[in-house]
Amino acid sequence: MPMPDRSGYRNVFLHIASTGDTFGGFYQAGSITEEVFLWMLQDVLLVAEQPLTVTHRASSRVITNTTNVVELGDYDVSSAGPIQVTDEASALRVPSFSVSGRDSRFRAGVRARDGRCVVTGIINIYAQFGAWEGFEAAHVFPLQQENIWVEHGFGRWASNIENQNGLLLKSDAHQFFDAYKISINPDDGYKVVCFGPDLLGVDGRVLDPICRSPNDSSRGSGDLTFEHDFPPGTDIMADIREGPSSQKRFEIELASRLQGFSREEV
Repeated sequence: MPMPDRSGYRNVFLHIASTGDTFGGFYQAGSITEEVFLWMLQDVLLVAEQPLTVTHRASSRVITNTTNVVELGDYDVSSAGPIQVTDEASALRVPSFSVSGRDSRFRAGVRARDGRCVVTGIINIYAQFGAWEGFEAAHVFPLQQENIWVEHGFGRWASNIENQNGLLLKSDAHQFFDAYKISINPDDGYKVVCFGPDLLGVDGRVLDPICRSPNDSSRGSGDLTFEHDFPPGTDIMADIREGPSSQKRFEIELASRLQGFSREEV
């Protein structure tokens, strides 16, 4: 399956002021503030020795840490020192069904706790009859990224499958979450952020508090899109082999079968 060109629906574009080179961009659905925008640049996308200055090209306005919504258009980024785009790769998120779907304890725990899609707010009114079609337990931390887990010392908080690493989502919301078209910012009041056209009508919503405590966090960042599900009877290995990043995806799938290892980030 070819990967979609996400640059096609960007409406915010990022440039290095000194060279004019375009180094990225994103889709502003309406909820990304200037404060969050600056955090994305300073702590995620760019490596700079000196503070960054970010200017909205059309208005020549310098962006500051405010709760104002980011305007659409072009932004020039400058600094008194060198600026480099990070070479850190995004964490690969394997569709959760392929691992967690085999763990009935994890699935049952997330269902019992949430009872609804915590992103859209839709309650599963069939839960009382034991029917969960259209609702899926999704992992917050991308599955089987043990190297990332160990490198950043997340194991000091959790090392096994726990409900805290899960969210109950509608099937379509799960697909968007796994594709990084929607994310959740724990540092902005657990706000749901869309990084593409808001097909689900969730941009700016707040993650339902039923699934979290004050010490929980949910985060996702990345750049690859995969088929979201492996229904029973599907040729999983063929799907992986023919899809994007097949070697890495196969390694993760294999590790999941050998280890049954999942993690939580809090």
